[in-house]
Amino acid sequence: MNRPLAHSDDWWERAQRVIPLGTQTLSKSPTQFVQGATPIFLQRGRGAHVWDVDGNEYVDYPMALGPVLLGYTDPRVDDAVRDQLRDGITFTLMHPLEVEVAERIVAMCPGVEAVRFAKSGSDAVSAAVRACRAITGRDAVLVAGYHGWHDWYIGSTTRDRGVPGAVKDLTSSFAFDDVESLAEAFGAAAQPVAAVVLEPSGAHVPSPGYLQAVVDLAHDHGALVVFDEIIVGFRVARGGARERYGVEPDFSCYGKALGNGMPIAAVAGGWERMAVFEEIFFSGTHGGEALSLAAARVVLDVVADGTVLADIEDRGSRLMAGLADRIDAVGVGGRVTVSGEPQRAVVGFPGRATLVDKSWVQQCFAEDEILFNGSMFVSASHTDDDVQRTLDSFERACAGLVGDADVSSRLVGAPVQAVFRAP
Repeated sequence: MNRPLAHSDDWWERAQRVIPLGTQTLSKSPTQFVQGATPIFLQRGRGAHVWDVDGNEYVDYPMALGPVLLGYTDPRVDDAVRDQLRDGITFTLMHPLEVEVAERIVAMCPGVEAVRFAKSGSDAVSAAVRACRAITGRDAVLVAGYHGWHDWYIGSTTRDRGVPGAVKDLTSSFAFDDVESLAEAFGAAAQPVAAVVLEPSGAHVPSPGYLQAVVDLAHDHGALVVFDEIIVGFRVARGGARERYGVEPDFSCYGKALGNGMPIAAVAGGWERMAVFEEIFFSGTHGGEALSLAAARVVLDVVADGTVLADIEDRGSRLMAGLADRIDAVGVGGRVTVSGEPQRAVVGFPGRATLVDKSWVQQCFAEDEILFNGSMFVSASHTDDDVQRTLDSFERACAGLVGDADVSSRLVGAPVQAVFRAP
């Protein structure tokens, strides 16, 4: 199906004149989508569907890169934001919402006794790293997974331009779900390690006992552990990874789903560790911004009894199982995989034509009016019809990858580009 995308193209031409890279967020860039198949600019959303600037409607799976847990324009969240807007946004002194939302997080997350708020996941994880360094008196950090744009982490990737060499040298990586890899990283560290930072679950679910082994090994080496729960927090369970896996790190960092699209994040833990925030400097004008806190209060109240999250997990499980079934049925397991949690399935492409194959699947989805970037975030607003439509489209996409089929010539635009390039 050919859809008009002229207005998207016009806006993109204007954006490149005034915005470096043309976008505020790399993962939303045209480099991450097959141009000519997918739009560049979205205009509005409702539930699990979005409309581009040309009026085309899509089932959305990136869901704004993960924040939209309940659905776009959820009336409960929107009403709370509107009600707070009538009273004000940011104030000279603190607002009661800061206390109310912190109390809810403490009540829901095992082992959490205190909370500080931020505006982005990068802010929250960076604050936790600073806290670990202050408590331990050490500087080195070991990481697994993605942890934002701040110097301490991004300097360890191929996107390190502008990061001082001395900062780069402080962070090194280890393989997720591999305790031996972490042990080796401790042994190879040039300086004593302050923090081990990892996403407790991502493209792969941790093996039983792995997360506790990480905490134990880190503590044996005098280091602290940070769970980057920006994606899984308040999504995989009401109490996040701490509840889902029964493991309590020194700090947990939350974001994305916490605000259903509003900009809010948090760093949390027991008082013994969180007390350091009375000494380190972590302070911003908008830390207590009330619109986002009003949204977060609603989100936490909605997910508190677990019903909504159970529905999301059920629908996500059916989606994941359906994706896996179609990969097996078509016989493309060497070129397409599905992994992760039901709440966020990750479709991977391990073959030699990784980005081309991903682009092909993305293009096929777009032709069936479905937005896809690799992660498939299931929200409370996705329906059974959305799931079935997705599975039908995915089956057609997989059929094009049978055997040694080269789909590069069938792409209507350039393949998507890698965010982190090979060194």
